[in-house]
Amino acid sequence: MTRRVMILLSVLALAMVTGCGFSVQKLPLPGGADVGDNPMEVTVIFPDVLDLVPQSTVKVADVTVGKITDITLKDDKAEVRMVLRDDVDLPSNAVAEIRQTSLLGEKFVSLEAPSNPTTERLADGDRIKESSTNRNPEVEEVLGALSLVLNGGGVAQLKTISSELNKALGGREDSARSVLTSLRTFMKQLDDNKGDVVTAIESLNNLSKQVNKQKPSITSALDELPAALDSIDQQRADLVKMLKALARLGKVGTRVIKVSKASTIDALTQLDPVLTGLARSGDDFANAFSVFLTYPFVDESVGRDPQVARNLHMGDYVNLAIKLDVKLLADGGETACIPLGQIPTNGDIDLKDLCDGALKKVKDCLDAPNLEKCLKALDPVLEAPCTILPQLCTTGADGDKPKLLDLDDGGSVIDDLLGGLNRPAPGSGRTRSVPLPRAMDAYDPSLARILLPGVAQ
Repeated sequence: MTRRVMILLSVLALAMVTGCGFSVQKLPLPGGADVGDNPMEVTVIFPDVLDLVPQSTVKVADVTVGKITDITLKDDKAEVRMVLRDDVDLPSNAVAEIRQTSLLGEKFVSLEAPSNPTTERLADGDRIKESSTNRNPEVEEVLGALSLVLNGGGVAQLKTISSELNKALGGREDSARSVLTSLRTFMKQLDDNKGDVVTAIESLNNLSKQVNKQKPSITSALDELPAALDSIDQQRADLVKMLKALARLGKVGTRVIKVSKASTIDALTQLDPVLTGLARSGDDFANAFSVFLTYPFVDESVGRDPQVARNLHMGDYVNLAIKLDVKLLADGGETACIPLGQIPTNGDIDLKDLCDGALKKVKDCLDAPNLEKCLKALDPVLEAPCTILPQLCTTGADGDKPKLLDLDDGGSVIDDLLGGLNRPAPGSGRTRSVPLPRAMDAYDPSLARILLPGVAQ
């Protein structure tokens, strides 16, 4: 019974060991990589792991930081699991490469940061994709390629190539060196302008896209181009005639410009201060027109804006002050009128020169501070007609100065002028009136009949 139990226990133990899948590869090697108490596990996908085996080392910058724990086949790819020390600092997009310690040495996995590292760090459970892995060529591959070159390759042609190069460059070493120097300079400049070259290629690509989008329009234009060329060919004579006329126009224009050059320059020179003044006036020049059209009652004086100004109601008022500085006439002589003997018998009398002195006296009267001085300033004007034609004047009984006779039938103009001149002194209350028949008795009847009705009219 005891023997059967021992056999049964042995079978169960063997089954348990077989079920666990334990192998020699699981045994730790002496002197292996130390990954610490809390390592992180990372999985790397390789297309081919060559003769990489578990327990191989994992290095960063040729320093051992971990080891390979398992290699399995999944989807025709090698899935390599490794454990690394927890202090390994690599980006999450680290690159894995299978390398060899020497020509006949062992394989190991080298980890390094890529040229464009990410900010995220490599952590426990991360996977490195196949696109981020690589491997070195094997010795067998190198020797196989070398044997192909030496046996069935172009080694035999190397001598021919070398001989031809010697013949081509013989005596032309300086020229060849200059060409190589120029080529190197060209390649350097091309490399320096690589960005511009890429931009030009991209712009050309965009242009090609735009042209491709406009392909129907371009096709239509090309289809209509023969008809347009035919039309131009039919109008060839007119076009030639137009070009000849344009040439003549150019000659005439050149001649006109040469002739008028000085005048044009002078006109522009004289126009410069005018334009300068307009430029300096700025907005004031434009704003002046709104005031000019409403002068003297500008909108600002009768309302806030033109609409309010137009709605100004009857009964409103505005203040207006006007100062006029008018010079009635130039300085004349002291003669009240020209002498009677100088009055022309034919033609019109020059009114400007007729009574310059009289107008000067009127101006003196207007400038007088009071009415009394104004009347005294007019006394020489009133006495001058009486001196020339005494029949027109009478002397008052109370010693008044000579006065013109009043004419009743002389019309409104005679009444306004002669009646005013024959008015009595202020406060006397007396008036004089001379009928037309009496005036004809006192003067030449023919002259009075001709002149007085005309003056009245």
